[in-house]
Amino acid sequence: MLSQRFQALNGRITGQGSRTVILSHGFGTDQTAWDGIRPWLDARFRVVSFDLAGCGPLGASSYDPRKHDSLFGFADDLLDILDELGIEDCAYVSHSVSGMIGAAAAVARPEPFRQLVMIGASPRYLNAPGYAGGFEQSDLNGLHDGMAANFQAWGAGFAPAVVGVSNHPAVHEFCRTLFLMRPDIALAISRTIFQSDMREVAARLESPTFLIQTRQDMAVPVQVAEWLRDHIDGAVLDVIDAVGHLPHMTAPDEVIRVLEHRLVNAPAQA
Repeated sequence: MLSQRFQALNGRITGQGSRTVILSHGFGTDQTAWDGIRPWLDARFRVVSFDLAGCGPLGASSYDPRKHDSLFGFADDLLDILDELGIEDCAYVSHSVSGMIGAAAAVARPEPFRQLVMIGASPRYLNAPGYAGGFEQSDLNGLHDGMAANFQAWGAGFAPAVVGVSNHPAVHEFCRTLFLMRPDIALAISRTIFQSDMREVAARLESPTFLIQTRQDMAVPVQVAEWLRDHIDGAVLDVIDAVGHLPHMTAPDEVIRVLEHRLVNAPAQA
């Protein structure tokens, strides 16, 4: 029987391995974004996935505007899932905003997080002195104004840009999951993500951390991944031969190649 918070977040458990992998998706998608790599994971691990609050078919009921007005509220959901499922040791595989959600959870409670894998993660999207996040405040204001004015039209333009390659199935799938989100919730979560600054949290990480970054990503420049590599003790960065922000959907073989090396062939030390 699924536990309360895990069930509220549409939790799912598959796979047949003795080690546990937790999958946590990024903005605009839900756990189905992992479908391209999930069969590979299922053959090797016990795989736990869920939809972030506000996302997926149960998103409107799982989102709390007070709790989820910062990434720490989403991190609390992750820690609740660990407690409810009795997970004491896991590899956490994340995309985009879920990288920093996992970082916050692992800083608060490092023991369960044997390894962290972050695909396209960013601790801060806004540029700052000495830091290239990729966006100016005017960029984000325009993005959010577009979302507020006409969510469907905005999403139709945003999807191809964030996918970043000519991959019509991936664009279609991103639009499908994006438009599952209630527009006001999508706007609120987007603001929470893009205005966040998790650099101090990321720099406090002690869990072994593996970064996966495409060579070109409109949402997260390579310099951001390099910043994380340089500020997380012992972090390793793999820049893969792919473009776009969603390589687990558009270049799953490249992502699997890194996971094979980092999770299977060379597991982190306790």
